[in-house]
Amino acid sequence: MIPPLDLLRPARTITGMSAVLLPFRTPHEVDWSAFEAHVARTATAGLTPAVNMDTGYVHLLSSEQRAEVLSRTRSLGVPFVAGAFDAADAEAVQALGGTPVLFPSSVTHDVVPAYERIAAGLDRFIGFELSPVFNAEGRIWDLDVYRAVLGIPQCVGAKHSSLDRQPEWDRLRLRDELRPEFMVLTGNDLAIDMVMYGSDYLLGLSTCAPAEFAARDRCWAAGDLAGFHRLNDGLQWLGTTIFRPPVPAYRHDAALVLRLRGWITSDATPDGAPRRPVWEADLLTEIVHGLGLLS
Repeated sequence: MIPPLDLLRPARTITGMSAVLLPFRTPHEVDWSAFEAHVARTATAGLTPAVNMDTGYVHLLSSEQRAEVLSRTRSLGVPFVAGAFDAADAEAVQALGGTPVLFPSSVTHDVVPAYERIAAGLDRFIGFELSPVFNAEGRIWDLDVYRAVLGIPQCVGAKHSSLDRQPEWDRLRLRDELRPEFMVLTGNDLAIDMVMYGSDYLLGLSTCAPAEFAARDRCWAAGDLAGFHRLNDGLQWLGTTIFRPPVPAYRHDAALVLRLRGWITSDATPDGAPRRPVWEADLLTEIVHGLGLLS
């Protein structure tokens, strides 16, 4: 595959959003203090925290837990985006000062009319197309649907999680033609260098290393290509490892990395979340040490 060099956007300021892991003490107990600390850590690094996303096990949470995530995030006083399944969810996020990210669901399966209907009650929102490898409800839009989404004024961007470069390049070309200010938010954790071509990002991988992602982004904006690629290559090593099949198990990997970094005390995951084998911690220890992420 030959990269489209005409799409390269050097020395561009990158908007980074990080899907925050929701840490658990046990399969039934959220570690709320560690969650709040990680949201604050993410914001301090210069990334926008994204909560109630796939990385936060949103499909496995009760409505009460999702509301608690929003309440605790709002109490920290930082800009944030948050997953929403329907109009009521989206309006609740907006009421707390966040920007809703409309999750693929049965409510939004017919994307364009659903988005137009939900948009009527919102100032702004972010769309979301998701590969079924992440979630059975996920789907990737065709370009006609993407074109129609670009025409909804309240939709200020869309997360694209196909794990495939070509459709994202196609979306960037269409965006550049029709609505240059629209954010194509890459969710491709297997190709985090898509930011070189004009994508911004909303990634789960960045929850493992928010400061390092932000440093990489600053290198790109400053024209420091050597610094950018040094950091990007290391982070991609981690991403390629933890986003291997079965892809949803990346969340357990993220918990293992955060535990290795001393940010959480347990790699527990909620019931229903796939886990990696027992030797995974040894593999990740080697990678995290190689990246210089251990204090």
